[in-house]
Amino acid sequence: MSAIEGYVEKIVYRNEDNGYTVLTVTDKGDEVTVVGSFNYIGEGELLYASGEYTTHPMYGEQLVVSEYEIKAPKDTVAIERYLGSGAIKGLGASLAARIVRRFGLDTFKIIEEEPERLAEVKGISDRKAIEISEQIESKRDMRKAMIFLQEYGISMNLSAKIYNTYGPNMYTIVKENPYKMADDIPGVGFKIADDIAVKAGIRSDSDFRIKSGILYTLMQGSANGHTYLPVESLLNHARELLCLDIEDIDRYLMDLQIEKKIVVKELEGIKIVYTSQLYHLELNVAGRLRELDGKYTIDESEFTKNMAMIEKNENISLDDMQRRSVKEAMENGILVITGGPGTGKTTTINTIIKYFELEGLEIMLAAPTGRAAKRMKEATGYEAQTIHRMLEINGGGADDTMSNANAHFERNEQNPLETDVVIIDEMSMVDIGLMNSLLKAIAHGTRLILVGDVNQLPSVGPGNVLKDIIDSEAYSTVKLTKIFRQATTSDIIVNAHKINKGEKVDLTAKSLDFLFLKRNDANAVISAMITLIKEKLPNYVHAKPLDIQVLTPMRKGALGVERLNTILQEYLNPKSPDKIEKETANGLFRVGDKVMQIKNNYQLEWRIGNSTFSTEKGLGVFNGDCGIIRNINTFSEEIEIEYDENRFATYSFKQLDEIELAYAVTIHKSQGSEYPAVIIPLLTGPRMLMNKNLLYTAVTRAKTCVTIVGMPQTFYDMASNESEQKRYSSLWARIKELS
Repeated sequence: MSAIEGYVEKIVYRNEDNGYTVLTVTDKGDEVTVVGSFNYIGEGELLYASGEYTTHPMYGEQLVVSEYEIKAPKDTVAIERYLGSGAIKGLGASLAARIVRRFGLDTFKIIEEEPERLAEVKGISDRKAIEISEQIESKRDMRKAMIFLQEYGISMNLSAKIYNTYGPNMYTIVKENPYKMADDIPGVGFKIADDIAVKAGIRSDSDFRIKSGILYTLMQGSANGHTYLPVESLLNHARELLCLDIEDIDRYLMDLQIEKKIVVKELEGIKIVYTSQLYHLELNVAGRLRELDGKYTIDESEFTKNMAMIEKNENISLDDMQRRSVKEAMENGILVITGGPGTGKTTTINTIIKYFELEGLEIMLAAPTGRAAKRMKEATGYEAQTIHRMLEINGGGADDTMSNANAHFERNEQNPLETDVVIIDEMSMVDIGLMNSLLKAIAHGTRLILVGDVNQLPSVGPGNVLKDIIDSEAYSTVKLTKIFRQATTSDIIVNAHKINKGEKVDLTAKSLDFLFLKRNDANAVISAMITLIKEKLPNYVHAKPLDIQVLTPMRKGALGVERLNTILQEYLNPKSPDKIEKETANGLFRVGDKVMQIKNNYQLEWRIGNSTFSTEKGLGVFNGDCGIIRNINTFSEEIEIEYDENRFATYSFKQLDEIELAYAVTIHKSQGSEYPAVIIPLLTGPRMLMNKNLLYTAVTRAKTCVTIVGMPQTFYDMASNESEQKRYSSLWARIKELS
């Protein structure tokens, strides 16, 4: 064992989650590199550390610390050095020297016991004297708090959040009701709070624990897409979570209602429970929809004349349902248009746009994702944007419908969208939170047209907005069902409708765009997919290999996203001396990799253009956005990713938990996207997951060619499996209450 004692010159690197730190220390004139886990340490502090020296292949000799102690400065030189190190905000080297000259070895005693005396030093006001004292005390208290929280297994990063939230009250909360942290601090969920409670000796049947467990169960439900849970389901899941037999759940539900954390209602004779936020989101959406549902009178003869002119100019001929859609759009404040692929939704939307233009109305088009907005723009020829961009996402405020606490939409009730008509495509992807934000920004008298395929998977976030609006039967809805003649030449479209209707698909039929390769082993499936991506499909669909998308039902398993991405990375973007890499806890990233954003980040800045010259800037990269890693800078610890429309975003290494490889993605994540070619591996999987809904969504993501690789029986089992997972949502009921 070797030991050193000296001043911390520089914090070279620090991981705030586990406290791992690389720092330099001056010991008897020599600079020593020290590595180890430190619960709290700052530059300028006096450190005593013992450990063993090792030689790092890149960074040379280092002292790996096993024990350490941060000591109080013990002479005037040490005191001056600490105060002037920059550790105390607003206190530089010259001012530190004047303080020490005035008070000598009594400096810290003065700061702690008579801080007002610091004002005796030239350049220090009464106010600044108190600020210096508070900072030194805070740092001492913070170090003490970090050491205390380490005993409960809490990470450094989380410890800092806890201390900053509660201050000295932290000790009481940790010892008496750590479950309060799950309510107050992002990143502290029930399970972390429960671990702390066990270590604090809190009883497993305490009221705090049971109520927190009930709330956590509801939040887990919302993470699975539910806006509420039936009380029996809530009780069963809470019992399983808590490992307790909760006998009188009504008592806890009453307490939580009094605390305004939940809402309990009855729906079709069943008692149901919401978090307060989700209940009020559904209620607000229902209320705003009712306000927008105005009625308009049109002249029948003028409508007939205008339609004839549009059809002639556009060289189209609408069927009765498409014509009805246009008429309903003119007559109603809210219109829903739903239909599968090839049923003429695009032609219908284009005609509606042309008609509104004849009327001199302003129109805005939007979709939930960048890819969906791009498709909308290509199909209509009109500018389309993501809903987030249309609502002008901003990273500087707060909005409780979004996960990033410092984000809000500039467009809202006080600053509505300046338009006469809003058309939203891919509505099946819109969750209840985004729908609420959208409706807040639409002024009374603005027409709203919602377009989507109700048979696709519902949104990733909570709610079932499109289906619930249709099921409420409160708003004009047109269902397009006819497959147009030009679409009948596409087996993708024909077979998608067969899957949806429960009709059998002939997998042996020769097809130009719907292919089935029989393989009965996972490795054989993967081998076939690699051949398709690298050799067969690029020329066939006139696309690059990275544009061909593997869609799989699952994350785990032999054909799950995680394993497939590791293998496909090796074949599609292999290791190379000229490709920089970054190893993370979630895997390896390499320049040239195809990646996906896996959580909404409303504050991440993007730019169009290079890092020195940008033609446009904006905020927000969203769950499901795909891009290519263009640069990895190990010096600045940043990764640059190019997304659609030449948008570049820069991530620090600390943010890499927000992205993952995307050579393969789950079918859920592919919603709203369209790819030149899609490959779907199908062997086995859980029955609840492997259903018709999922298969239909996967097939309809392909523009030119879909190839399914696996077992025919698995395909047929999915196509006949109607048991899609029940999603608990009640927007339809809230709408009916207000109708």
